[in-house]
Amino acid sequence: MNFENILFEENNHIGYITINRPNKLNALNKATIAELNEAFESAREDHDIKVIILSGSGEKAFVAGADISEFAEFSPKEGRRLAAEGQEKLFDVVANFPKPVIAAVNGFALGGGLELAMAAHFRIASDNAKMGLPEVSLGVIPGYGGTQRLPQLVGKGRAMEMIMTAGMIDAQQALDYQLVNYVTAPEDLIPLAEKLAGKIMNNSMVAISAAIRAVNANYEVGVNGFEVEIDGFGSSFGTEDFKEGTSAFLNKRKANFPGE
Repeated sequence: MNFENILFEENNHIGYITINRPNKLNALNKATIAELNEAFESAREDHDIKVIILSGSGEKAFVAGADISEFAEFSPKEGRRLAAEGQEKLFDVVANFPKPVIAAVNGFALGGGLELAMAAHFRIASDNAKMGLPEVSLGVIPGYGGTQRLPQLVGKGRAMEMIMTAGMIDAQQALDYQLVNYVTAPEDLIPLAEKLAGKIMNNSMVAISAAIRAVNANYEVGVNGFEVEIDGFGSSFGTEDFKEGTSAFLNKRKANFPGE
């Protein structure tokens, strides 16, 4: 699969999706969002891929924001469509992806870049990372889920401060805010993501997919997350993974999940 703005490869059951516009600090434009959508949909159908590691190329940026030149002259109607299409094609796809998505934040994650990282199931960061939502400094607000996901992750007060000041926080602050799970040296970032992916893949991917749905349900308006959990729990009993997992436990051996 050939892309102009991203890199996509698979190795050892990990799908590596990398935004590759280093001369633009990996800024998101429409073409990049479309390619990311295509890559995620391909990864969804590829049964060899169990976990996604999402990162940016180079050492300076994960994604340094949206490509402002694309929408500087937009009307309100065009702006609404930009946000709605972006959320539908990429950010909601990532958030609800049935396979774990780890965002490996290397360098700047600003605006749409931080929103993309927040859509992932969890984040790790290099110690040179800087994160923020600077949209109000441009006279606009976050439009790719930032006003919703940031408060869920760091709390309303800190989210309000970050959005209102348009300031950046460093990796240690992001760790203190629980915006990221780990901070490491840049050269150790992908190895750490791979280590975490390995731990994940020791478990039932069928069960993990159900857990993703259940956790996400807690943040959906009008959805009872407890009911989604109960349904997912019950459905697990009908899977081959459940049979294998319980058999392995009772027989004191390592489980070999079929993933069906």
